[in-house]
Amino acid sequence: MTPFLNRRDLSFQLFEVLATGTLPRRPRFADHSREVYEDILNVAHTVAERHFANHTREVDSHEPQVVDGKVVLPAAVAGAMRAFREAGFFSAHHDEALGGLQLPWVVTQAVQAHFQAANIGSSGYPFLTIGNANLQRLFASPEQQRRYMLPLLEGRWFGTMALSEPQAGSGLADITTTATPRGDGTYDISGTKMWISGGEHELTENIVHLVLARIAGGPGGVRGISLFLVPRYRVQDDGRPGEPNHVVLAGLNHKMGYRGTVNTLLNFGEGGETVGELVGEPGQGLAQMFHMMNEARIGVGLGAVMLGTAGYLHSLAYAQERRQGRLPSGKDPHAPPVAIIDHADVRRLLLRQKVFVEGGLALGLYASSLVDDLQTGPEETRGDTGLLLDLLTPIVKSWPSRYSQEALSDAIQVMGGAGYTRDFPVEMYYRDNRLNPIHEGTEGIQGNDLLGRKLTQKGGRGLVVLLEKIETDLAASDGFERLEEIRAALRQALTQTREAITSLLSRAAELGPDVVLANANSALEALGHTVVGWMWLRQGVAAARALPDARGSDADFYQGKLHAARFFAVYELPKVRAYAELLRSADLTTLEMQPGWF
Repeated sequence: MTPFLNRRDLSFQLFEVLATGTLPRRPRFADHSREVYEDILNVAHTVAERHFANHTREVDSHEPQVVDGKVVLPAAVAGAMRAFREAGFFSAHHDEALGGLQLPWVVTQAVQAHFQAANIGSSGYPFLTIGNANLQRLFASPEQQRRYMLPLLEGRWFGTMALSEPQAGSGLADITTTATPRGDGTYDISGTKMWISGGEHELTENIVHLVLARIAGGPGGVRGISLFLVPRYRVQDDGRPGEPNHVVLAGLNHKMGYRGTVNTLLNFGEGGETVGELVGEPGQGLAQMFHMMNEARIGVGLGAVMLGTAGYLHSLAYAQERRQGRLPSGKDPHAPPVAIIDHADVRRLLLRQKVFVEGGLALGLYASSLVDDLQTGPEETRGDTGLLLDLLTPIVKSWPSRYSQEALSDAIQVMGGAGYTRDFPVEMYYRDNRLNPIHEGTEGIQGNDLLGRKLTQKGGRGLVVLLEKIETDLAASDGFERLEEIRAALRQALTQTREAITSLLSRAAELGPDVVLANANSALEALGHTVVGWMWLRQGVAAARALPDARGSDADFYQGKLHAARFFAVYELPKVRAYAELLRSADLTTLEMQPGWF
């Protein structure tokens, strides 16, 4: 069985590149140890392998369907949810008082990575449920948490996020779902929500929707958006689900991939009142929901990485076994064919996959570690940590989503016709991942967020913090051999990106927002590649530090890291220059193109 996850690389990222093993020095994690974290990761691997990987193809080929008004899923999905619940993963990062293990967020994300790699479709249900509970923990009242959050932490109920509408996908300012006060502190919710993952199924006793809606008579635009807890079944005084809450399934969306996560069109208030409870204060809905969305964006980036990783491992195994052709220097036609991994271009394709998925994993886990620093790190650095996390979030979501797709394309190319068939799962991973550049905000939205908000907030302090950290790691790498190329290429990319962003933003008032944001994607690409180059420098330093004492497969592992860092320096970082030039010049090519010219 081809592994779906590189456990050696995950351990390297957590304990050699990141200082995850030192987190038990912090009071919240005082009862933990590296051994505890490794044991938990072993449990995650066992559950993922036995209960998630076993039905990956089944949920792709038998997508959800409606039978007698109910959504039907393969039976193995319910078994997977039961195993996930019994392992305690729904509440693992929460307080012990809430039944959790108080796991650091970086370890929690590493746990989730196992399930995303094993079965991205089935992993969607706990992914959304955990995010829903996290939002409630921040903003819901104690009574709401008792009624709605605790069953989520126990895995008895599942949760969703209900934002988009048929006429307003990412344009949340245009949503029309309405909340009308009922006179008892609750609201009558009416409207339609589209693209709601996990919106209807029979996996749990109840489903708790987090719904964005406008309170009747409130202001237009985003200032009028509030957040509501809306259960599928109304909750009785004893906490058990009661009568239906008139959240009606209007249809299923049939997707190219990601088929295991049911995706729905829901009508609220059809056939009777849909009762919802306001979370926090009116008009704060979008700000509250962004906490879940930003958490989800990091999760989406890591999910993309895990799909890319699974494809990489399959194509690597295939390249090691498949024999075809001879090297250009081989003149004997009677000599046996070589393994295709011996061909330089196949190695190029494998190296591209390796740098994309392992660089993306490093980035996703680094961002997750910032969440821990923000919550449990030194008080005096938390302001800068928050700004850095804000700045990196659109990159963490979009860069791995895009470049895992390139990695999966390369995996198919390595496998040739075999990769294009359903005999191997790589074509499925390719279809699954194609959603990741879209959901939780398209690349265009992430680019606008990065250039229009994150690079300018607090006077651009987030960029200053990022540059300082990269410069610190560059200086720390000077004493290590075999890092010259990544060090030089990263310095050049850093200079080009910094100058381009600074030049453009210094003229923002003169140019106007339309011109400034016309090349927002170039900012995303330039800064994204630069940041991932930084991740490869960090990996290179960790590998160079460990290599002298390494033997056997460990030595090969570290040699591979150093060579991959070199590859990213030589093949990928030079691309930053073109994106930086588009950004610096405020190129108008796309903006000046007229609709009638297409």
